[in-house]
Amino acid sequence: MNTKQAARLFGLALLAGGLSNGAVAFNEAPTLASQVREGKLPNVDKRLPDKPEVIKPFDRIGTYGGALRSALRANGDVNGITRLISSQGLTRWNPDFSAVVPNVAESWVQSADAREFTFKLRPGMKWSDGQPFTADDVLFAVNDLLGNKQFFANPPSQYVIANKLVAAEKLDDFTVKLKFASAYHTFIEQLATPMGQHPTLYPKHYCEQFHPKYNPRIDELIKAAHVSDWGALMRLKCGDTEAPTRWSNPEKPTLDPWILVSAYGTSATRVVMKRNPYFWQVDTAGNQLPYIDELHLPIISEPETILLSAINGQIDFQVRHIQNIQNRPVLVENEAKGKYKTIGLNDVNAAALAIFINQSTKNAKLRPLFRNHDFRVALSLAMNRQEINDIVFLGQGIPWQIGPARANKFYNEKLATQYTNYDLKTANAMLDRLGLTKRDTDGFRIFPDGGRVSMGVIVSLAVPYQIEALELLRKEWAKAGLELTILSSERSLFYDRANRNDYDISVDSLAGGYDPTQNPRAFLAVHPQESRQSLPWVRWYESSGKQGEEPPASMKKRLELYDKWKDAKTDAEADGLFRQILAISADELEVLGVVTPTRAVGIRSNRLGNFYEKMPWGWTYPSPGPALLQQWYLAK
Repeated sequence: MNTKQAARLFGLALLAGGLSNGAVAFNEAPTLASQVREGKLPNVDKRLPDKPEVIKPFDRIGTYGGALRSALRANGDVNGITRLISSQGLTRWNPDFSAVVPNVAESWVQSADAREFTFKLRPGMKWSDGQPFTADDVLFAVNDLLGNKQFFANPPSQYVIANKLVAAEKLDDFTVKLKFASAYHTFIEQLATPMGQHPTLYPKHYCEQFHPKYNPRIDELIKAAHVSDWGALMRLKCGDTEAPTRWSNPEKPTLDPWILVSAYGTSATRVVMKRNPYFWQVDTAGNQLPYIDELHLPIISEPETILLSAINGQIDFQVRHIQNIQNRPVLVENEAKGKYKTIGLNDVNAAALAIFINQSTKNAKLRPLFRNHDFRVALSLAMNRQEINDIVFLGQGIPWQIGPARANKFYNEKLATQYTNYDLKTANAMLDRLGLTKRDTDGFRIFPDGGRVSMGVIVSLAVPYQIEALELLRKEWAKAGLELTILSSERSLFYDRANRNDYDISVDSLAGGYDPTQNPRAFLAVHPQESRQSLPWVRWYESSGKQGEEPPASMKKRLELYDKWKDAKTDAEADGLFRQILAISADELEVLGVVTPTRAVGIRSNRLGNFYEKMPWGWTYPSPGPALLQQWYLAK
């Protein structure tokens, strides 16, 4: 049974076995019950959908109350909130990442040619302010925002097939059809990722006031907000999938389990979220979820301080920012003190660390070298991966490039293992053959027309193990006569530099070990922030050649194959096309991997119940969200 079949059957079973509003006595948290008695809220059965989704707890029916504590970092850690809240999209991943299941949508039907997707929404479902969630909200997001160049200069690629944007059609108040110009066999999976939540992100009844189509006096709001246009105003008030402003406006209604009380922003010290009284899921006993009353998310600048907070018992759940394998010994040692259990989650990434060589660097001397295959091979051979693995990753990884894991159906041995041996002699010989034979007094190679061969690498201070690995790499590349300058910065500046194309090399962990088709950023120039082998190539692709920089023939070929892959009629055809993409990527060696990821380390409070121990750690599966925090509870 494939993913789509499993998901559709899941939806049918849910409809058949769900709790029907009116036939069951629903229960609610005491804090909400008191508001009902005071007349501040309608009865719980009036706040739930006609057939709320039923969530079977992992262990047992939970208890209401308490506040879950988990730390964020300052300066751009917005995805830390998104991971916790999860992507309340039309679909979601099931907890073990094996299939996509209905979420905000009650069910869906996919046309035989995979061009049309008809979603049945949940009648009676409401936004957090009590207003109905209907097909009009989906149409507003898709037709009024995704396709509007004043909001998206180029619509997100996950909604574009055959160079045409998806269109939304309302069939009735709770049925909407999304139509593509050609087949899109992976669309349902895309909707389950954090980047696929646009259709359910914008409550029309609130966000339409910031759109000129619906508000003739929009200029007054633009002026009052001190922004340049209505697009900026909309992002400020209603956000975007990864925009910091998504979590900065407590007035915006949401479908999330918890709603914003204190916003995330530059001066914030803590984000607080309280339960959504209109949340649309219940447990098998009819108790409205979530169990936990509030989320308390302190903003802590340094990862070391987050680790200390965990050790001192001040955090109930944390993986993000402390997941480095080097933290495991100290976490295990302090379990009794902190009243927590150390956890290890299987990482879905392909590489714990990847080196993105920017072929569109602004450095005119470096650009020809970076575009030379032999130079990239030399960089790879001059990398002592085993040393980095032993020192930084405690010997828990294995030398690896960027290919999918061996257990994945897309495993490509060349893409995974080529040039991973440490061979400094060959690397030096290759650099000599490229004409870089002269060296300065410090032993660094110089260009034929003068000037040291020096490369700047950007890295975020939020990931200290990456800096440690770069320090080792800097010493090894120096033996090959190549200078590496490490430019570490806070996350916000790191992303600013990347978005401005102001870097020679960038490092990051790399997705694609078990989900290569969901995040192919290292194989294809498709991710507007993370395909850092050349972000101008991404802009060229997204704008159909009108912006950015035209990529070389190899990348253009892969992008053509990618478009065909999205348009494939069968899984077999799609898999064949994707394997071609990986094969070409292996030939190019544009991005260098270092080692396979180790298990992500974290902690969970001893009080935390219904915790899914086997959840993976990843981004396309935005851990821990799909493990359903709304059914976590804190034991008394």
